[in-house]
Amino acid sequence: MSEQTFNEVITNHFEKLDLYTTAITRAHGKNHPEAFEVRELFEKLSKKVKDAGTNKPDLDGEFAQLRKITNNYAIPGDVCKTYAGTYEMLSEVDKAYQA
Repeated sequence: MSEQTFNEVITNHFEKLDLYTTAITRAHGKNHPEAFEVRELFEKLSKKVKDAGTNKPDLDGEFAQLRKITNNYAIPGDVCKTYAGTYEMLSEVDKAYQA
């Protein structure tokens, strides 16, 4: 499978990430308070991408913070598939952005 471009990854994942990041705060926020930070950072990413239009937005700070609070997208052992999928998609978006 070939690597997707940043714009392709955004198109493929952002709508689902919007739903998933909200869902994980509800389902896991009590035991995983970082889920709220993940949601907040996703909202910032989403706004910057939208505001940038066809230009590449500067998301280095947001991705650095996401890697820090998620321990490089390490999936906790006590979470659901939605939580795991959220981290997997965010990791893909991050890799595509860095490429």
